Amino acid sequence: MSTPFKLDLTQRPRRLRRTAGLRALVEETVLLPRHLVAPLFVVEGRGAPDEIKSMPGVFRLSIPDLVKECRTLHQLGIRAVALFPKLDPKHKDDEGTQALNADTLVLRAVRAVKKAVPELTVITDVALDPYTSHGHDGVLNAAREDVENDRTVGLLCQMAVLQARAGVDLVAPSDMMDGRVGAIRKALDAAGFTGTGILAYAAKFNSAYYGPFREAVGSAQAAGTRLLSKATYQMNPANRREAVIEAQLDALEGADILMVKPAGPYLDIIREVRGATRKPIAAYQVSGEYAQIHAAARLGWLDLARCRHESVLAIKRAGADLILTYFAKELAREL
Repeated sequence: MSTPFKLDLTQRPRRLRRTAGLRALVEETVLLPRHLVAPLFVVEGRGAPDEIKSMPGVFRLSIPDLVKECRTLHQLGIRAVALFPKLDPKHKDDEGTQALNADTLVLRAVRAVKKAVPELTVITDVALDPYTSHGHDGVLNAAREDVENDRTVGLLCQMAVLQARAGVDLVAPSDMMDGRVGAIRKALDAAGFTGTGILAYAAKFNSAYYGPFREAVGSAQAAGTRLLSKATYQMNPANRREAVIEAQLDALEGADILMVKPAGPYLDIIREVRGATRKPIAAYQVSGEYAQIHAAARLGWLDLARCRHESVLAIKRAGADLILTYFAKELAREL
């Protein structure tokens, strides 16, 4: 009879994995509903919620339904929502002028949500892509070959002031124009909104993962394709050091929170930015990340519940303090 093989080990890491109690005792990363931000899409009218085909379980909501959803999310422990409008194409033009309408859709939505759920933190996007007929985040130059940086920033400043006046807690410039954070901070302060914060899309990459979102807000329809290139203003996916530079510039210009987008394919960027600043870090698990997990789960290739939790936990572990994710509601119920 052979002698059982026995390793002479002092260190056995599995000792702390032996029971659920031990595993919980040494768990390093904790994910709670208060770490999650729910992105929500709002449309005109009072019709039934309209499910986005490429994003199962995600709907475009009328303002009354949006308010109901916000109440539910707050009851589940989610403390913040990010609002994105889908406009009727007839309200879009090359200049995105509807963005400067003081009674535009998203501003009415903000006012309704803040009235119904005043404790909920409301974040609004500062970019022109939901409003332009060409689908870009700013206004085009005379040759219509690129977005004009400085003129766009001037419009974004006006947008941010209107959003602050409507009652938002955080404006979130997602356009990636140079200098826009500093200009928006000055505009907000000059208008008396020194308490309105800026969540800057500091490192937003020119990613292929945005397709379903562009369908959701109608910018793909406006451009005639979800493959619209934004390479002259969004970041090159190959660059890490540049992401740190962008984040540091936004921090110096007055950003209160710095965001990395997308999140899952850019965990290394989240970690790099986390190491370069003491500012809070946000990360956006974007529409394509959500869609691919759902698609694989529908084919039976992945466990949906486990994968959605693991994917968001990984973002938190990489260094994100808050996470925008379309899984927010389901995760809050689980957590």
